[in-house]
Amino acid sequence: MSNDPERSDDPVREDERGEPADEFAETQVLEGESRAGDDEDPLEAERRRADENWEKYLRAVAELENFRKRAARDLDNTRKYAIERFAGELLGVADSLEMGIAAGGAADAASLLEGKQATLKQLRKVLGDFGVEEIDPQGERFDPEYHEAMTVQPSAEAEPGSVLTVVQKGYRINGRLLRPARVIVAAEPQSGEA
Repeated sequence: MSNDPERSDDPVREDERGEPADEFAETQVLEGESRAGDDEDPLEAERRRADENWEKYLRAVAELENFRKRAARDLDNTRKYAIERFAGELLGVADSLEMGIAAGGAADAASLLEGKQATLKQLRKVLGDFGVEEIDPQGERFDPEYHEAMTVQPSAEAEPGSVLTVVQKGYRINGRLLRPARVIVAAEPQSGEA
């Protein structure tokens, strides 16, 4: 070991006063000087940055809360008014029915039938415009996905497992089942009926 103060085997460096030098503080001072020569305290600068980040965080939280409230309000309005356009189109069908009833006392059976057919055509058009399709499986193979069997009836004319009679038509909306068609399914005739 040497007694020379200029040279020491100890890795701790000393400043001009003979006290150990804080290398980290020197690095910060050098970085602070290279930042545009600010005389601002580094701690104060970091506090200012922390305050700015806190403000940004609060704004982001407020924006998120406003978005959540707006989305909930929009969803509620969508639920309330989803069928508004559909209902508006059905008003024409209702008007047609009212006119038919009003004219019913003075009309003959043929004109009443014609009026009902026109109203039904108008209703089917409205349903079709909104993606509602009719399921009329008369003579088709029974499909439990779209048909509900009311009963099975032996038949010599119809193929077994096919729809013999449609009791009530079914409906799909945009490909999704709305109501199954209620049907009577044909079965093989019993041996004595052939």
